[in-house]
Amino acid sequence: MDESESMNTLTQLQEVEGLKEVPAEQLEWLIQEGELLNFEEGSYLFKPGDPIDRLIIILMGSVVLKTKQGNQFRVAGNLGSGSITGYLPYSRADMAFGFAEVMQKTVVLVFPKSRFHEMISQHEELTAALVHVMSSRIRQFTKAQQQNDKMMALGKLSAGLAHELNNPSAAVVRSAQTLEKHLKLLPGGFKSVIKIKMTDSQVDAVNALLFDKMKATRPRLTMMEQSSLEDELLDWLEENDVKNPDDIVENLVAFGFGEEDLDVIATHVSNEDLTPVINWMNQMLTTDRLVGEIEEASQRINTLVNSVKRYTHMDQAPEKISVDIHEGLESTLTMLNHKLKKSNITLNRVFDSNLNKANILVSEMNQVWTNLIDNAIDAMENVDHRDLTIETSQNKDFINVFIKDSGPGIPEEIQGQIFDPFFTTKAIGKGTGLGLEVVHQIVTHQHNGSITFDSKPGETVFKVCFPIN
Repeated sequence: MDESESMNTLTQLQEVEGLKEVPAEQLEWLIQEGELLNFEEGSYLFKPGDPIDRLIIILMGSVVLKTKQGNQFRVAGNLGSGSITGYLPYSRADMAFGFAEVMQKTVVLVFPKSRFHEMISQHEELTAALVHVMSSRIRQFTKAQQQNDKMMALGKLSAGLAHELNNPSAAVVRSAQTLEKHLKLLPGGFKSVIKIKMTDSQVDAVNALLFDKMKATRPRLTMMEQSSLEDELLDWLEENDVKNPDDIVENLVAFGFGEEDLDVIATHVSNEDLTPVINWMNQMLTTDRLVGEIEEASQRINTLVNSVKRYTHMDQAPEKISVDIHEGLESTLTMLNHKLKKSNITLNRVFDSNLNKANILVSEMNQVWTNLIDNAIDAMENVDHRDLTIETSQNKDFINVFIKDSGPGIPEEIQGQIFDPFFTTKAIGKGTGLGLEVVHQIVTHQHNGSITFDSKPGETVFKVCFPIN
């Protein structure tokens, strides 16, 4: 570049926030060894997969950083005049993971990675300034990615929770609507029942049988067994001239009635009163069944809400408290239940019932369980045999939690990197490489524990060990 262009570039560099304290002669050297490049709107400074082999300083223009998640793009940041990106001193990055799209005509100064050794050895202030830029960039990126990870995790949990809540809430609505229709039919049945003339002993016998069936545990039948029993009771009802037997027989079988039970009723009720009595019994059974369904679904919703409360520990101060770690594991499994079912994973709990309570940060440790279990689920995505085992044990004053999956295993060549910040084996948009680094920080720094793993094809086991107090 000519002298006037060089002077103009020097002025622009001196206005860059991160380079203001760098001596002019070092910036002049940077300009002499670098190259000015022009980019038009719609072009790219770099794309995913491009090598990161040069320092880039934007002197004029505007660039947007984007990553692709599925079929959508997510804006990761904006770079304007004075922004520094690309390769920096001591950086370990070697490949771009996102797009740097030029939004308007942009002029940049690029400096090749091959000259960094000379810069580091001969231009101390310039090197220090760029290292400071890299440190700030790492802090900002880490903070943004941690927030993004939290939002992604929240999105996963919200989707799973919404799915889990959908079934019981729909059951409540469905059963309530059916119960309302059923109750509207009671006046007609009451009219038939009130005309019946029965002695106290006859009424007591029928009531005793009915309420014994309602209190008893309902039988679990196969479809074949259900069909066979329904046919038997249907024949009995038709032989005894009970009206509308098809509307009654399914309910009777569900509550465990057999032909011998109907024979007992027939011994206490006249033939002409058999239809209204059995219809009245059917109404009682229907009401009991619907109320039971509403109660069961409501309890399921209550369990889910309590699981969320325990998972987030939102009613407790953020300090260590003594708790049963199984509660956090169960709450986490509840949050991830939809994903477990969707992936058709067999869950095995091997919990030590004599485990002492541990002094932990509950919400943080739940984040540990979530990351490890979620990773285990993802690891089994492409295998046929999918087993997830959660095991707990105690060794003197330490608690051990083992999370084992039947996935393909972690390749040996990358096992030494999995706790490194930003390292991930997942596809772009599916992982940021911060999950296991956060897990490591929580276990080792906040709980004075350790996290190790053993992996081979068909089995990966993560072991979390931390002191009880």
